[in-house]
Amino acid sequence: METVRSAVDSITQTVFPGIQISGKVRTRSYIKSGGEVKSSLPLQMALYFNVYFSPVWFLTHICTLNVKYAVLSQLYKIVLVTVMVVVVIVEIPRLYLGYIGNLTEKVPELAGFWLLTLLLQFPLHALLLFNENTIILPLERAVDILMMTFIVFEIIAGYFAIKVIAHQQMTRFHQQMQHLEEFSLVDNQ
Repeated sequence: METVRSAVDSITQTVFPGIQISGKVRTRSYIKSGGEVKSSLPLQMALYFNVYFSPVWFLTHICTLNVKYAVLSQLYKIVLVTVMVVVVIVEIPRLYLGYIGNLTEKVPELAGFWLLTLLLQFPLHALLLFNENTIILPLERAVDILMMTFIVFEIIAGYFAIKVIAHQQMTRFHQQMQHLEEFSLVDNQ
């Protein structure tokens, strides 16, 4: 029973850092003290579910590509394989940047996630979802609609998360500068 408890405790600490279990609080390096947390819960939830849905999406596309590959024209064979490779290569760092950028409240990582989502993933998934020349199968359309929903939601939530976190960091910077100015005025007297 104790091994099950420790396994659940370990998984919970990984997925939900800083949560109180067994009467003790574990702190991670990305949990800041002395300030309000400005991470976006909706964005974090979307990223969490997207991490688990992406392998399903990938496997579905591999299976459907295998079924329709012989029927596709030479151009669309090349295009689909290229798009799939680029989507998979970009998806892993994109989700990592979003996850870490949101949890640690770092604007550069969050901005990198947002730009990868907006400039690469959105157009590539739109191509997969709306281009009828790729012979879209019903299962493929279903998972593409769900993935596109994740991506659109992450674009919107990511924009607002960047805006809120950047404003908070700007305010914190101005407060520190005022404190340093006050400190230097006291030192000069």
